[in-house]
Amino acid sequence: MSAGRSTFTILGAGGFIGAALVAWLESQEQMVHPITRASLPALLAGRRPVGHVIDCVGLTGDFRVRPLDTAEAHVGLVAHCLGELQFESFLLLSSTRVYGRATTTHEDAALPTLPSEPSDLYNVTKLAGEALCLADPRQTTRVARLSNVYGVGMPAETFLGQVLREGSATGNVVLREAAASSKDYVSVAAVVRLLPAIATAGRYRTYNLAAGSNTSHAAIARCLHSIAGWRVDFTPDATVVGYPPIDTARLDTEFWPTGSNLVADLPTLA
Repeated sequence: MSAGRSTFTILGAGGFIGAALVAWLESQEQMVHPITRASLPALLAGRRPVGHVIDCVGLTGDFRVRPLDTAEAHVGLVAHCLGELQFESFLLLSSTRVYGRATTTHEDAALPTLPSEPSDLYNVTKLAGEALCLADPRQTTRVARLSNVYGVGMPAETFLGQVLREGSATGNVVLREAAASSKDYVSVAAVVRLLPAIATAGRYRTYNLAAGSNTSHAAIARCLHSIAGWRVDFTPDATVVGYPPIDTARLDTEFWPTGSNLVADLPTLA
């Protein structure tokens, strides 16, 4: 992040990442305007300078049953912000899920989607929001693709959030994805430090924000059994859900690696 005091406007300040980002920026004595669903209309109507905008608004687990809300959050809101806000920079939070059908995870990779597949609605709308940002002539309009963000207070509807909630309640967890399944997990502590740096000083328009290596479900199961004594089972018909490792060379070179290690951090979460 650039030296001195800057003004940040955080959209979705009531969510997991948004709230953590507001807390971090305030601890760094930055000027912060937290924007929630209730205060968003006034922000858009005000048409006043808003500094560096970081858009943390999005739907996750319930996007399949709320397609219109998903489109509004991922595309409509972005269009309104780009057209109506006076900003120094605009950073849209997207997701590394957009690489689900890709052959490589570099930021400039071609990203196929299948619109007829309900689970692709998330990717299609995220990519539409990204396209609006990257079509904007202002070079300070950027995109950050985040992998699975973990930390205290993470949403219960995420995979890891569900596992921790079930284990805390019963001491037993049953996973419907095979032990060999794996994902990239990035800590919210790393995310909130890197997002302002990308927003204020990024040389590129798109960044992957991820650990850069995957953690298997088997490793998570072993760790939870070791630190909490939970029993973690896998259903007999569990399928392997694999995601390719995320390319973080751009982030690592220009800024710094996230240093995220989910297994090492699990004792603070379980």
